[in-house]
Amino acid sequence: MGDDSEWMKLPVDQKCEHKVWKARLTGYEEALKLFQRIDDEKSPEWGKFLGLIKKFVTESNAVAQLKGLEAALAFIAKAHIATRTAGEVVSGVVSKVFNQPKARAKELGSDICLTYIEIEKADAVQEELIKGLDNKNPKIVLACVETIRRALSEFGSKTVTLKPLVKVLPKLFESREKAVRDEAKLLAVEVYRWIRDALRPSLQNINTVQLKELEEEWAKVPPGAPRQARFLRSQQDLRTKFEQQQQQQAASEAESTDEPEESAPQVDPYELLDPVEILAKLPKDFYEKIEAKKWQERKEALDALEALTKNPKLEAGDYGDLVRALKKVIGKDTNVMLVSLASKCLAALASGLRKKFGMYAGQVVPTILEKFKEKKAQVVQALQEAIDAVFLTTTLQSLSEDVLAVMDNKNPSIKQQASLFLARSIRLCLPSALPKSLVKPICTAALKQVNDSSPEVRDAAFEVLASAMKVVGEKAVNPLLADLDKAKLDKIKESADKLELTGKKGGTEKEKASNLQPAQEASAKPPGPHKQAPVKVAGPPKKTKPTNPGGKQDGGKSKKPAETKNLVETELSMEACEEKAAAVLPALCVQQLDSANWKERLASMEEFLKAVEQIDSSVMPCQALVRMLAKKPGWKETNFQVMQLKMQVVAAVAQGGQFSKTSASAVLDALVDKVGDVKCGAKAKDALTAIGEACSLPWTAEQVVSMAFTQKNPKNQAETLSWLANAIKEFGFAGINVKAFINHVKTALAATNPAVRTAAICLLGVMYLYMGAPLRMFFEDGKAALLSQIDAEFQKIQGQTPPAQTRGVKKRSEEQENRGEVEEQEEAGSMDVVDLVPRTDISAKITVEMVSKLGDKNWKIRKEGLDEMAAVVSEAKFIKSTVGELPTALKARLGDSNKILVQQTLSILQQLATAMGPGLRLHIKTLGIPVITVLGDGKNTVRAAALATLTAWVEQTGMKEWLEGEELCEELKKENPLLRQELLGWLTERLSSLQAVPSDLQLCVTPLYACLEDRNADIRKKAQGALPIFMTHLGFDKMNKAAAKLQPVSKDQVVALLEKARAIMPAKPTAPAKAAPAKAAAAATAPPAKPPAAPKQAVAVTESCETTEETYDAKPAKAGTQKGQAPTAKKPPAKAKAEEDKSGPLFVLVPNRKELRIKEEKSLKVLKWNFASPRDEYIEQLKTQMAPCVAKWLQEELFHADFQRHIKAIGAMIENLNAEKDAVISCLDLILKWFTVRFFDTNTSVLMKCLEFVKLLFHMLSNQDYQLSDLEANAFIPFLILKMGEPKDGVRKDVRTIMGILCKVYPASKIFPFLMEGTKSKNSKQRAECLEELGCLVTLCGMSVCQPTASKAMKEIAVHIGDRDTSVRNAALNTIVVAYNVCGEQVYKLIGNLSEKDMSMLEERIKRSSKATAPAAPPQPNASLLQKHPPAEHAPSKLRQLRAQKALAAQPQQPQQKDHLPQPSVVKQEFSLDLDVVETQFPDYELPELVEHDLDGLDFESLPVPNSTRRLPAFDLEPTPTTSLILVISNIASSDPNTCRQALAQMDEVFQKHSQSDLMVKSTNQFLITSVMQLRLIHSTHMSNRSISQDEISNLYSCIIGSIITMLDIDVLAREVSSGVLKDLVDSMLTVMLDPRVQELRNGQQIISVVNILLGRLFTKPEQANLFSALLSLLQDVLSSSVSSKFSELVMKCLWRMIRYLPDTIGSLNLDRILLEMHRFMKVFPRARLNKLPDDLALRTLRMLVYTLCRLTGPKILDHLRLVEDRNESELEAYLKKVLQSPAAKMDLGTWKRSMQTAPPPPSCPTSSSRAPALTEPRQSQPLTMDGC
Repeated sequence: MGDDSEWMKLPVDQKCEHKVWKARLTGYEEALKLFQRIDDEKSPEWGKFLGLIKKFVTESNAVAQLKGLEAALAFIAKAHIATRTAGEVVSGVVSKVFNQPKARAKELGSDICLTYIEIEKADAVQEELIKGLDNKNPKIVLACVETIRRALSEFGSKTVTLKPLVKVLPKLFESREKAVRDEAKLLAVEVYRWIRDALRPSLQNINTVQLKELEEEWAKVPPGAPRQARFLRSQQDLRTKFEQQQQQQAASEAESTDEPEESAPQVDPYELLDPVEILAKLPKDFYEKIEAKKWQERKEALDALEALTKNPKLEAGDYGDLVRALKKVIGKDTNVMLVSLASKCLAALASGLRKKFGMYAGQVVPTILEKFKEKKAQVVQALQEAIDAVFLTTTLQSLSEDVLAVMDNKNPSIKQQASLFLARSIRLCLPSALPKSLVKPICTAALKQVNDSSPEVRDAAFEVLASAMKVVGEKAVNPLLADLDKAKLDKIKESADKLELTGKKGGTEKEKASNLQPAQEASAKPPGPHKQAPVKVAGPPKKTKPTNPGGKQDGGKSKKPAETKNLVETELSMEACEEKAAAVLPALCVQQLDSANWKERLASMEEFLKAVEQIDSSVMPCQALVRMLAKKPGWKETNFQVMQLKMQVVAAVAQGGQFSKTSASAVLDALVDKVGDVKCGAKAKDALTAIGEACSLPWTAEQVVSMAFTQKNPKNQAETLSWLANAIKEFGFAGINVKAFINHVKTALAATNPAVRTAAICLLGVMYLYMGAPLRMFFEDGKAALLSQIDAEFQKIQGQTPPAQTRGVKKRSEEQENRGEVEEQEEAGSMDVVDLVPRTDISAKITVEMVSKLGDKNWKIRKEGLDEMAAVVSEAKFIKSTVGELPTALKARLGDSNKILVQQTLSILQQLATAMGPGLRLHIKTLGIPVITVLGDGKNTVRAAALATLTAWVEQTGMKEWLEGEELCEELKKENPLLRQELLGWLTERLSSLQAVPSDLQLCVTPLYACLEDRNADIRKKAQGALPIFMTHLGFDKMNKAAAKLQPVSKDQVVALLEKARAIMPAKPTAPAKAAPAKAAAAATAPPAKPPAAPKQAVAVTESCETTEETYDAKPAKAGTQKGQAPTAKKPPAKAKAEEDKSGPLFVLVPNRKELRIKEEKSLKVLKWNFASPRDEYIEQLKTQMAPCVAKWLQEELFHADFQRHIKAIGAMIENLNAEKDAVISCLDLILKWFTVRFFDTNTSVLMKCLEFVKLLFHMLSNQDYQLSDLEANAFIPFLILKMGEPKDGVRKDVRTIMGILCKVYPASKIFPFLMEGTKSKNSKQRAECLEELGCLVTLCGMSVCQPTASKAMKEIAVHIGDRDTSVRNAALNTIVVAYNVCGEQVYKLIGNLSEKDMSMLEERIKRSSKATAPAAPPQPNASLLQKHPPAEHAPSKLRQLRAQKALAAQPQQPQQKDHLPQPSVVKQEFSLDLDVVETQFPDYELPELVEHDLDGLDFESLPVPNSTRRLPAFDLEPTPTTSLILVISNIASSDPNTCRQALAQMDEVFQKHSQSDLMVKSTNQFLITSVMQLRLIHSTHMSNRSISQDEISNLYSCIIGSIITMLDIDVLAREVSSGVLKDLVDSMLTVMLDPRVQELRNGQQIISVVNILLGRLFTKPEQANLFSALLSLLQDVLSSSVSSKFSELVMKCLWRMIRYLPDTIGSLNLDRILLEMHRFMKVFPRARLNKLPDDLALRTLRMLVYTLCRLTGPKILDHLRLVEDRNESELEAYLKKVLQSPAAKMDLGTWKRSMQTAPPPPSCPTSSSRAPALTEPRQSQPLTMDGC
């Protein structure tokens, strides 16, 4: 017992380690109870047991082990640190628990494993369990298999990785133990549930009996998709969703059981297989035999290859030689059997390598296509399989050039098979993979074959067109088929309807392959009679909407039938035109069209035009009407007035009807003929624009320009080009056929007439806006003088952005079914610009002799070959990607022993990058990767040239293709220190700017870890630099998982480096603003020989935001290029350059940049500046934003790791602060954000320097009368308040000073909430400081500063009276005492109930403070304007000091006492006047008399301006006018009526002094806001307060309303009132009118009359658009709430009054804003909802407003919908169009005005006789009723 008592005294954790098993058992039991009691997962108690959990499970005593397992399970389920123990604990479970005989122990062990999986450690658990399968003990193996099966069943295949399980299954089936084999069978069935048939290939080699048993079990598996039953901790939201779905399914099953079950998820078997390396297994003499003369030897080599390629997944490698050998057999071998065999091998290679074979696709496709001339079915089928397999490894766009090249081949078999291949490929593509730039050439090539003499070729062409129509839709293909006759078009549509597509978004290669298989079987027949229907691609059903016979989805509107009709509209005869025109035109009009009297023709045309404007668009016979204009004299009309009317008719018909291209063709020639006419030219251009809007500008412009240049009139040509330039600006550049226009422009540039040449150059300037630098390439062969003129025009437009599209937008949005189609077309348009560059095919010039020279033994001959190669590339300028044997030859020269030739080869590769453009991607694996190998060269110059080449290539290709595959990984594995060093540096630079990378980058992690341990220090340094960049893209978890596979010694070192890298990991680059397509094209195709001028102008601060951003982003790339070219540059030049850079300004003034940042942050496009500690993504974002706004050297200093650099940078900023005020203000938000980051630094020197700058900064802002925006304040003030809790007194003192200055540049009422939030901190110093600052604000500004209300604020402050910290208690008590001094006994109501102890402390403090201040004394004038002094070292609290100053100020000042007063601070406090100036100028002054308005003699005809006699001096507001004004305005909202009247009296003086009226401009809204607050205070508080007399309330109402009327009479102030303030003002005024308590006042009726007058002022004085917006918004709020109907009626009466003023004010109204507010109203209240209201007054009000606007503006009203982005979300646009078509909208203006005056009032609208008060307009005495509406 003694021993027992000894260990029983030990702590729980020591009992668990005791040598006595009973002690351990007791320890486990106590630990279990302890774990169950702990609720906090982060409790420190868990840490005590962190190292003991493995011992819990490996307990040697069986009894104790059970308890240990239970305790371990509880620990793992609840402790947040349990994840650290996963590997060792699961390992212990496998080795020490699964071999136990007790079933309970095994069950607990299995539960532990599953719990680890639940806490996100599935990989570690699975790894240990799979290791356990190799154990010799069958019990352990059996338990491991069972646990794996349970994990898969409960968590699913997304959590448990299936590939390693599939790999070990065959081994388990070979086990000697029957129990293991049985459990393996269950595991196989479970795996089958999740991946279905994808499991079969991996188990084909097991025992036949076992396979048969498995098949039987698999057949029993239900067809539905399995679902996980247990969820990870991070999947709890998914669990909730799953439970909801189960409930819904249970409910639906009770109703119906016929719904099909969800199909099982598809898994690609390819992903479950291990790759096989076959290159090393090839026979040694393979390449010799495959070129042998005897076909038997060639067959033997191919048979050996075929046996190797039967492996379904092949290891990546260099298959270039093998592919070339197979290509040679396919292309040149005469034995068809060997051709078939080689094709099968090639198909197997492509299927085994998949996307890794894509680099060879371009080499073999042309050969396969040419070989289709073979007629044997066996060969054709093998070739089809090969080309189909190759297609799955690449894209159709990359192969389209080769396929289209053979579509014109003379051999019909080649044409047929190429078309069939195209059709099969198109059907496997998504619509996004078929841009317009690809569809158009494919359809064009197919159209040439629909009339071919061979029926097989024709049928194949039809199949291509049908497939394209099925995939991209009729809308995209129909315009290309306009020339086909109806029979062929119907055949194509019929074929398209029969096709079935199974591809879905994100389809895998497996899906493509399965879809392609039937096509191969169906089209494998040789050329012959081919009468079968188009191929029907079979596959699993796809969930789509039901389609109608036309192939469109039901339920959506479509205009396809109408478009098709317009496209193929037949030309009508003249008789038919006359018949149709006569049906819609007056008879006399038709008769007089060909009259000999020009006056009759003129009258006829006027009637014609009127009739056209009234015809409904759906029945307008457009072609008939425009062809009637050609009746004699037709377009040869000699009278210009008649001719102008004809052109107006054409424009009206084009705008009002369904105008087809056939109709346009009837008039275009005549319009072009008149476009140069002096009198009719303008009308002709308007008609052309209207036709362009109806028939699309690209088609119209092409027709017009072609017609103009067939004429010989230079005036017409010049005016046509001028019209086209303006039209492009209006319509945009999408779809323009630039190639056709460039030919005409070249003709115009060669014209003898200077006007034509000038117009052509102006057109080029407009095109340059959209195309950029590539446009100049089309004219480089021109004369030098012409090029100089073109360059001058381009220079003028340099840096400008294309104007916003104003025409064609509406029509295009109507024609397109969804927005995605618009984006797709825009993307296609941008791709066209790149494709426009004419490229030459140089493959014919790469001769055999030239290639042989490159391989010669003599270096001089090799150099001669390189010179010839360079000459060919240089001569062609821009080349196609087909370059023959050039890549192979150049690749060999990169390894040349002569370094001069290596450099020359690299120079040629740079030429290729510029000449080939994006087509260079096809040669990355062949030529790009070998360039990386050159980085390991020993010579600096060679490495520099290689880096420059890589840079040039990446600029054209991007990084994606470089990172795909294993080539980069293999390069990093090479034991070449120079190669590793240069490659790591290059990768770091490139990866840091990428937003996303391919998954293959993961392959480079292992060699990267090897570089971290390299013996070369430079390599280690480069690897450590690359580590954070890799982690940014791959994530810490993946890299940590890869490190776990290293040796223990290496693992520890790498993991430590990973942790360091994790701390400095940069954020992923944010998506750049979408640049114009032309700029991207310009960057992609511009030659380096002529760099663009944009970077030179980038420093100009007048550049747009986009330009500045682009030029800054371009600088690093440029620097990188120079670095690559000259890596040996020394430090002195760089230092000199840096010193030169420092001579410029520190801050760059970029216009509109701050507004753009505010907009981006509001729309959440960037991270919101709110964090507990600054993470790397915030730092990176700030760095990116500051880049264009500060000098480059300053930014480097600001974001340097050394704090000394920070101090240096702040010093420079202090020196330049006053000199660069405007620039500092322009980037103030960024500067404040940077200082908030520095607030988290621990270095005191930096912190003090920061505070010093902030003080000076706010002084400067105060002197500039600058007010912080909410964005700037929200980003800075919360972090400044954090420093109030700093332990160092000096820091807190500076922060208090800054808070004092801060009130000058930001309203105190907005600072108050930040301080309230600061009082919730855990830091007692911060709480105390915040409470003290709150007291200061209340002292200086009164209770109106409390936000959101005084009651809530006081309650929260009172909570701190019970704080444990003495300083916090005192600060809270002092603050409430200050409030008591301001509002007296009312403070007890505000703070609510307090505990007895807290209340006694408060009452005692108030008693003590009453000796110094008198709480009940009325406020003295400007008593709140006293200055606040900074505290002395040993002074009491700031509140005491303020109270002392207040007491001194109340006593009479004596001259001899002034010297003894504390000296005022240099920094003036918030809302303070200079008292010295006031006392000097006005030594004696008295309180002003209160403003008394004479309400008894109130006359409606005149405005009652309050008269008052004041002896209050006119304060000189010069020192701090804005600050003083803000104070006075804030006092208007005071809860004390006297204070409010004093403030209003001072405001009346400001209003009467017109010289000071400008001071109010910035504070107008604030004045009205405080006035409204006081009105609400009267309504809610004063009216029910018996201590305030009715006369005082009436007087207060009079003062407020009179001051507002006075302000509104000042036009400059009235126009400044915002819509939000107007809304609150109208709300308050109407509330006063309807308040029965106001009517009971002695002067109640007169107050209501004054309110009427005020509302009348509102109808005329402020900005009318603001008032409309306010009324509509208020009406929306009223109708949405339960407000009385009287209130809503008054709001609508105001709206009707505003409608009456519309005829007089329509010209000055901002209709865009009004329509935007109407749109918002109709979103909430559509007409259907308005109809459900108790009365129809709201509907009638809205209807009258819409009818009035439409009548006054006509169709132009639709042009004012620009601010409405989501037009489809309301009925506004449709309603406007409907009203425009109604007769009321076309009523004569006089008639309409008379109807407005005589219209009866709405039934429910109150008139003057009703109880509701009437609204009176200012110039009339009668009330505002609906009589006049």
